[in-house]
Amino acid sequence: MNGGLVDIRIPASSSAAEERHFVEHFLARFERSRRAELVDLFERAERLARRYGLPTPASIRWVSNQRHRWASCTPADGSIRLSDRMVSFPSWVIDYVIVHELAHLVEIGHTDRFWALVDAYPRAERAKGYLQAKAEHPS
Repeated sequence: MNGGLVDIRIPASSSAAEERHFVEHFLARFERSRRAELVDLFERAERLARRYGLPTPASIRWVSNQRHRWASCTPADGSIRLSDRMVSFPSWVIDYVIVHELAHLVEIGHTDRFWALVDAYPRAERAKGYLQAKAEHPS
């Protein structure tokens, strides 16, 4: 931000098409980052952990480097990372992804026990369908 404006710098040799691409890409990233700041992920994860009897993560944050996953978890240190591509998704979808990752703090693999923990979330099937549709037809 520079004086209330988003300042995007691109190579002077960029074509008009490249310029449009860079501007659209960086404005989208900026908007995702701005929206992400409005969400208290740790409070949300604590609430969901209590509700579904799962452990609280050591940390949870938005990341911009996950292009092929919605989220990831490192059970060894209790950290969870959510793709900022989801920041505008409905809250019940984000909650499902958080529950999914919290379940990995109990069960690393996608075992029957893992899915039983995740499926305790009432909108699990609906959220899976939403995420599948978004993966097939990204906006």
